[in-house]
Amino acid sequence: MPTIKTSNDIQTVITTFEVTPGTCQDLLEALQVALEEFISKQPGFVSAGLHVNDAQTRIANYSQWQRREDFMAMLRTPEMRERSRAFNTMCRSFEPVMYEVTATFD
Repeated sequence: MPTIKTSNDIQTVITTFEVTPGTCQDLLEALQVALEEFISKQPGFVSAGLHVNDAQTRIANYSQWQRREDFMAMLRTPEMRERSRAFNTMCRSFEPVMYEVTATFD
C-alpha cells in the first residue's frame, strides 16, 4: 500500500491514461496483470495503486520506487517496452511523470 509522506526518500510516479469507457476495463485489467506479474517484482519497487474516474475516461497509476533509476530501468526492459506498446493500443495517450511529495495533510 502506498504511504505518502514528505519524509519518504522514495520516487513517486503518477501515470495518467486517457481512455474511453469502452477500453477502460481492458486497460485496467492489463495494468493489473502487469503490476502483479512484472512491475511489482522489479528491483526498487515499493508500492502502487490504480484509480479510475467515474466517467471511465481516465486511469491513474500511482507508484513508488526506491530510486528514480529503478523506475527508469524497469521502463527500459524489453518486457515493459512490449507491455507499453500494448497499453498504447488501448488508450488515447499515457504519460508517466515523476513527482516529489512536498506536503501531506490529514
